[in-house]
Amino acid sequence: MTTKILVEKKGHTAILTLNNPSANTFDEESLSYLPKIIQDLDNDKTIYSLVITGQGEKFFSAGADLKMFSSGDKNIAAKLAKVFGIAFESLSNFRGVSIAAINGYAMGGGLEVALACDLRIVEEQAVLALPEATVGLLPCAGGTQNLTRLAGEGWTKKMILCGERINAAKALEIGIAEEVVSKGKALERALELASNVEKQSPIAVSYCKRLIQNTRSQFHSQGLPLERELFVNLFNTEDQKEGVNAFLEKRKAVWKNA
Repeated sequence: MTTKILVEKKGHTAILTLNNPSANTFDEESLSYLPKIIQDLDNDKTIYSLVITGQGEKFFSAGADLKMFSSGDKNIAAKLAKVFGIAFESLSNFRGVSIAAINGYAMGGGLEVALACDLRIVEEQAVLALPEATVGLLPCAGGTQNLTRLAGEGWTKKMILCGERINAAKALEIGIAEEVVSKGKALERALELASNVEKQSPIAVSYCKRLIQNTRSQFHSQGLPLERELFVNLFNTEDQKEGVNAFLEKRKAVWKNA
């Protein structure tokens, strides 16, 4: 257990709060714990989505605690890079919908954890950056890959190679953010989106997410037959029957995630 990532469950949504004052930085303890949290949520059939946010009003997360790298020890660096990668990849692979409620500065690993989520809601005062090269490092937890996929090569190079920080409006413009909200409203809006997820079949959502993310590495010709295969697989579930019949009977579906 750790107090550096707080977990609260509200209905079918889990709220993960980064809680490492004063800047909600990541260290080995919190990074090692995150995959365990995700595994527990994956195993909990009552959870359909998760929202991750930062404690306080100033920081979503300032990323890695740089004290971890002060020794210059290559073995420590290799270990921590692996821990970072496993942590954020587990978040990306969460079976449900993940939403980052960015309530302040999202720097380095703080932006990388948000980029690992499915959606990003950014408050208007937030600042986003991947400044690792300014301290002789590079984003090693998906930053170079995920930012390029979302924002394109040009903006990724401006942010990483030139150290450019961007505001919420620019994040929305270049495709890093799905929505910009006023100060203090990111969590509220993220929970509204999570409540919309609850209206969908959780198994269907999981399959759809898998298909969407497969486009990152699969050819179009590979994705099409998989799409049809997973469509047919839904007919092995109780939720498929419930969804169709609820619609025909003009009532709200009651999902079992089974």
